[in-house]
Amino acid sequence: MTSDTGGDDAPTDLDLTRLLQTLTVESDRYAERFGAVHGLHRTDVNALLVVMDAARRGEPMSPGALARELGLSPSATTALIDRLETLGHVERSRPAGDRRRVALNVPEAAVEANRHLFTPLAIAFAQSWAGFTAEERMVVARFLEVSTEAMKAAGSGREAPPHDGAQRRR
Repeated sequence: MTSDTGGDDAPTDLDLTRLLQTLTVESDRYAERFGAVHGLHRTDVNALLVVMDAARRGEPMSPGALARELGLSPSATTALIDRLETLGHVERSRPAGDRRRVALNVPEAAVEANRHLFTPLAIAFAQSWAGFTAEERMVVARFLEVSTEAMKAAGSGREAPPHDGAQRRR
């Protein structure tokens, strides 16, 4: 790590790392409270977020893709999907044209329940970011994107991809 990258008043790499660690811990606590309210394990919450993110992007989520995303075995993934389905958080469907495939969907009732719990967080974030300029938001977005990629790389044992300062958010 470098000791400083932006001047005497700029946070050091260590400062930024600690801030990200603190955010991660608080995010975990929030997800644990969400899970407790819904009777979900932490892996169940992670799975639900992965399936919901795929749905927001308009991408189908299969059990195999979910297993890869979470790093679970096929049997553990089946048990997880069974739990989520029993609790009404996901549904299995078979897309028309290929009855062999299974797609995971989040029923509207589950979306509404999740919205109820995550709306306060979205409001708190929006209020805390209200004073940021568009340029500051672009820097924050880029910072979060490259930090997420670095975390994924470190977690998989590969090197983080290099990012130049000119890279912009897509």
